[in-house]
Amino acid sequence: MITIIAGTNRPASRARRIANIYAALLEELGAEYQILDLADLPADFTTSALYDNMGKHEDFNKVVRQAEAADKLVFIVPEYNCSIPGVLKSFIDGLPYPGGIRGKQAALVGLSAGSQGGILALSHLTDILMYLGTTVLPARVRLPSLDKYLLSNGELDNSLYLQLLKDQAVQLVAS
Repeated sequence: MITIIAGTNRPASRARRIANIYAALLEELGAEYQILDLADLPADFTTSALYDNMGKHEDFNKVVRQAEAADKLVFIVPEYNCSIPGVLKSFIDGLPYPGGIRGKQAALVGLSAGSQGGILALSHLTDILMYLGTTVLPARVRLPSLDKYLLSNGELDNSLYLQLLKDQAVQLVAS
C-alpha cells in the first residue's frame, strides 16, 4: 500500500490536486494506494492529540493508522516560508516514535509558486525523514512555478512535470 500525503491542511490545496494526479499515475501502474489529506486532520490535534494526549484522540488516530498502514509514502509538499508546512511537521511529530513511518520508503514531491520548486522544503523534510529511519528515494521531484501549469480542473499542463512524476512513481512501485 502506498500512502500519498497531501502535506498541507489548506482546503482544496494544490498539494491535494497533485496528490490526485499522482494517484492516477499509481492506478495506471496497478499499485494500491490511498490519499491522506492533512486537510482532514482534526483542527485541534496539536493540543488534543500530541504529547500527554498521544493515542487518546480517535480522529487523529485514524489518520495515524493510514500512515502506519503504508509500505511506502509519497509526500506532496508545498513550500511555506522556505520550509515544509507547520501542519506537516506537527503531524509527523504526532506519529509514534520509534515506529510510525520508520523503515518505510518515501518519495518526495516539492511544489512552489516560485522558481525553486520547493527545494528547501524537500531538504528539510529529507533530514526529518532520515532521522526517523525512513528511506528517501533519490529522485525528488520539484515542480516550480506550479501556478502556471496546474489548471483549475486539476490537470497538470506540463509534459515534463508529468513525466518526472511518472518516472518517480515507477521507481517507487519497483523498489
